[in-house]
Amino acid sequence: MSRSSFLLAASLFALTAPLGAEPLTLAPVTVTEWKAVYGTVEAKDRIPARARIGGTLVALSVAEGDLVQAGQELARIVDDKLDFQLAALGAQKEALAAQLANAEADLKRGEDLLKNGVTTTQRVDALRTQVDVLKGQIASLEAQAEVVAQQAKEGVVLAPVAGRVLDVPQVKGAVVMPGEPVAVVGGGGTFLRIAVPERHAAALTAGDKIVVSEAGADREGVLARVYPLIEGGRVVADVEIADLPDTFVGARMLVRLPVGAREALLVPKADVVTRSGLDFIGVQGAEGPALRSIVPGAVQVVDGVEMVEVISGVVAGDVVVPAAEVGQ
Repeated sequence: MSRSSFLLAASLFALTAPLGAEPLTLAPVTVTEWKAVYGTVEAKDRIPARARIGGTLVALSVAEGDLVQAGQELARIVDDKLDFQLAALGAQKEALAAQLANAEADLKRGEDLLKNGVTTTQRVDALRTQVDVLKGQIASLEAQAEVVAQQAKEGVVLAPVAGRVLDVPQVKGAVVMPGEPVAVVGGGGTFLRIAVPERHAAALTAGDKIVVSEAGADREGVLARVYPLIEGGRVVADVEIADLPDTFVGARMLVRLPVGAREALLVPKADVVTRSGLDFIGVQGAEGPALRSIVPGAVQVVDGVEMVEVISGVVAGDVVVPAAEVGQ
């Protein structure tokens, strides 16, 4: 660069640099190395609402994406055989009730005859036993009827947790078996699940701060859990973020993970100027302030100030001066 070009660059640097800045003595600073990966939004609790009895799905009141409360009715299953069983048990109870009425009448006559000495005590005891047996049979039928009635009530499928319906694999009119899922509900909040190459596994520690990019803005999260099982050469981990929406479970978000640290020289971004494709900063030399060409690297934010990593052009101990002092 000619002397005239250098002086022109220096004068332009002085015009664009902020006034009143203090000199900065360069020293190595520890910076964090970040690894960019994609995370998937997952529900903390992903619980299927299952059918407890087999039968026909006669009512289905939810669809994918609906918000539900714990205990809310999602569907109703009807098994016609249960109604027939209740009818059969009712008929048996009526028949036993008629026998019981006749047995109680025979017992009453037997007791009257025993008082008059016409019959024996053994005969009266047999009649009393018959009455007790019939009463026990009726009580057994009533208990069986309660069991069948409870089975009919279990045809109502309830939401296991409060949250959003993620999947509804059944349709109205379908025949379902006991234990089949009618709907899948995601609740308990959401988190990000990430898969990181195993070479970075040792750098992942629960509690580390994580940077998540969402809608063009950065948010901070916490690495909540690192799973010990490595599958397909990747480590699975969970990241917790406040107020993460559950509108789209399975959506992908960009996550930056801290995977290491190194030493670097940083200068304020405001002190770097670009002229004719070259980047310059002001450095205090033996003969006074002068511009020095540098090769800048990535921008780091330190205490809220944007700092530029200098790959080459300066060394530790150099004094960066305000650009306004260059050429004075």
